Amino acid sequence: MKQPQRVRVINRVTRDRFASALRGFGPIGLLAIAVILAGSVAGPPFAAVLVFVWAWLSRTPWREIGFSRPKRWSTTLVIGIAFGILFKLVMKAVVMPLFGAPAINPAYHYLAGNTAALPGMILAVIFGAGFGEEIFFRGYLFERLGKLFGAKAAILAITSLWFGLVHYQGQGVAGVEQAIITGLVLGGIYLAAGHLWISILAHIAFDLTAVAIIYFDVEAAVAHLLFA
Repeated sequence: MKQPQRVRVINRVTRDRFASALRGFGPIGLLAIAVILAGSVAGPPFAAVLVFVWAWLSRTPWREIGFSRPKRWSTTLVIGIAFGILFKLVMKAVVMPLFGAPAINPAYHYLAGNTAALPGMILAVIFGAGFGEEIFFRGYLFERLGKLFGAKAAILAITSLWFGLVHYQGQGVAGVEQAIITGLVLGGIYLAAGHLWISILAHIAFDLTAVAIIYFDVEAAVAHLLFA
């Protein structure tokens, strides 16, 4: 049965007000932020789903959380993957040794030669790190913080430090250092590109390269490539 015109108008106005409240920083907007932050504690994939739900309900354009269409998918794919691989190798062989990081990451050394653990780790890298972390730390937080004060350099610094700190429990100080640098680079790419796709692809390639280095047990060799 078709709704009367007046009812349809009231429903539309109600939805518009609710969407506006979700985009704002009043009680409803802050509650939405709290729910998504709680979801990030549960895991990046869960947080990413909540971000998508929030964007849909709040009628936030997808491009504002990083999902605009790149000019060329093929170029984006090549650049993202190639950069991610190179970035990981440079971090492992050059940057992290300068910080005094151990040659072997004890948190993930169980992957060395462990074929049974590979499928789960690959899925975690793609959906948890590549998509989940980029959607939350870059897409969502850049949008929310940008609406608050708009200073891109400050947003990049805050999100990168946050990204680093959440890696402390699993990977210690070295993990924090690497994640802060990674956050700065991936966040910078997002700001330069205007979309998340290169950052997502680079993040996936970065972590898959790390997994490959560990699995084939060449982690120490790569770490000592330039510094004995």
